[in-house]
Amino acid sequence: MQSLFQILMLLLDVLWFFIIAHVIMSWLINFQVLNLRQQFVAQVWHMLNRILEPIYQPIRRILPPMSGVDLAPLVLLIGVYALRIVLVNNIAAFY
Repeated sequence: MQSLFQILMLLLDVLWFFIIAHVIMSWLINFQVLNLRQQFVAQVWHMLNRILEPIYQPIRRILPPMSGVDLAPLVLLIGVYALRIVLVNNIAAFY
């Protein structure tokens, strides 16, 4: 059962990394540091969008419009961190 705990923590870590990478890339694209006409940048951006947009959409439906500021990644990061805390505090259930 400890393997299940470690797999869940690994998946949450990967999701955390994807969210951070998506946020940083969106800033770099908006400030025109990265160019979506470059094939590698476009592929990474498409991959991150395809992974994260289905997760962001339910959060965006709940959040009120914030005049151009997208708080869905922040809410998701808080949710991932909270889930990690719950898993660590209940690690005894995995033994």
